[in-house]
Amino acid sequence: MKNNLQLKMKTICFLLMLIPFISMSQTKNVISTNRLFPKVDKQLEFEKALANHAQKYHTGDVKWRVFQIQSGPDAGGYHVVEGPKTWDSEDARGDINVAHNNDWHKSVTIFLTERGSSGYSVYIDSLSTVAIGDYSDKVQITHIYPKLGCGNRVISMIKNLKEAWAAEGSTIAVYEVNASGEPQFAIARRFKQGLKEKEDGFRKPFKATYEKIHGAGSWAVYLDNLSEYVTESWSELLFYRADLSSK
Repeated sequence: MKNNLQLKMKTICFLLMLIPFISMSQTKNVISTNRLFPKVDKQLEFEKALANHAQKYHTGDVKWRVFQIQSGPDAGGYHVVEGPKTWDSEDARGDINVAHNNDWHKSVTIFLTERGSSGYSVYIDSLSTVAIGDYSDKVQITHIYPKLGCGNRVISMIKNLKEAWAAEGSTIAVYEVNASGEPQFAIARRFKQGLKEKEDGFRKPFKATYEKIHGAGSWAVYLDNLSEYVTESWSELLFYRADLSSK
């Protein structure tokens, strides 16, 4: 009886030791994105076909959130986010099935222009102030491109920004683009209270909040570092389209 109890206790301890490793292997922090641009005279047909496709074939790890791009160089396009998922699930995803592929190529792509892009991004919890799944309907994405070899410098800069974001109550999700072109960080500001968060006076000036945390003159240092370690930065507004997304 005593030996059985000891065996059970050892088994429980062993399983408890495995939990962190199981959790790490199953972290859903990967998203894939597609930017689609319909033909000008086929936008309504495209939206109908896209909604039907998303709601029929994209559930679970491959569920879709579809955004319409409102501003910036890709204005007029559609931003399709799949996930979050794990690299392991993406490895086993394949092309889902033949019916999915046939529907995509015969029902959706016929309304698209040749313009478009695809990529992977990994959510970075340590740089974010909001959970990966804590979404909002309106998002501002700032794309930051570090100079070659300066990725760690930019990460340090974002860490300093995070402290100020948290202090002022901004909800920011930070992603690192992975195996999808030149190095890039995508900073997604999720407007939980809508675009009124962009109005002057809604929050204290960010410079004041930043310098309260990091000291007088620290904002000027940040701007100097920005010019030294970053090659390019631009931003855009995206609005969520629930009617086009997975249900």
